[in-house]
Amino acid sequence: MLVEEKKTRPGHYLSFVFLLGAAIIALLPLYWMVVTALQQPTLTVSFPPEWFPSNPTFLNFQRFFGRPHVLTWTTNSLIVALAVTGIQIFTCAMAGYAFAKKKFPGGNFLFYLYIASMMIPGQVTLVPLFLIMSRLNLLDTYAGLVLPGIAGPFGVFLMKQFISTLPTDLIEAATIDGCGEWLTFMKVILPLAKPGLAVLGIFTFMGQWNQFLWPLIITNSSSMRTLPVGLALLQEELPMQYGLLMAGATYAAIPMIIIFLMFQKYFLRGITVGALKG
Repeated sequence: MLVEEKKTRPGHYLSFVFLLGAAIIALLPLYWMVVTALQQPTLTVSFPPEWFPSNPTFLNFQRFFGRPHVLTWTTNSLIVALAVTGIQIFTCAMAGYAFAKKKFPGGNFLFYLYIASMMIPGQVTLVPLFLIMSRLNLLDTYAGLVLPGIAGPFGVFLMKQFISTLPTDLIEAATIDGCGEWLTFMKVILPLAKPGLAVLGIFTFMGQWNQFLWPLIITNSSSMRTLPVGLALLQEELPMQYGLLMAGATYAAIPMIIIFLMFQKYFLRGITVGALKG
């Protein structure tokens, strides 16, 4: 046993060094974004660049929050991201439960057909979606921003795979105790599927918070734009104000970091359970 442990130690060290290097490479753009946001406006284009700001300042953040509509863009992004996340968690959980635990004619065909829609690029559906929203008079509205994202094939696939790992005996026991389908779903399936729901919630919130193309197309007024769209338009308005733009990017990244830190235990549990039982 001692010989085997000694043989595996160099491999552990190499893995640690590799993961450390990968983490540094992944975090370097985030670090540079924060450093640029804290630099003096006149030093953001200096060469060689300062990796450690000598006189950090929050002036860029003050200038960013002094711009009009910033809080409105943030509110819109929160409304859309939270609404889509909440609705998609519920709808994908119901669909995943049906595909995982219920047997009905054509169930497998419908599941694979729905999952196959993931291969369709989102740009292909932009024009049909825009025409539908236009005819429903939902352009430049919250409903137009939210409705296209209330169900997704990835969420259905994730919940189907996770719910498949849950013991069917619990569902049968709930049925024997007199629980109907709805009560079984609410009282048995949803509590047990919390790790999977948390993973889906994190992915959905991050995807909707960073959503750019659809909000850009469907919104016309500044009062309905989301934060990513507002930052992109701000870049066109102030193309050389890198400190201000990086302050906005740092501000936009904060909610995603908070959401991940709040639900990381469920995220890790969801991945671990899926790996062990899948």
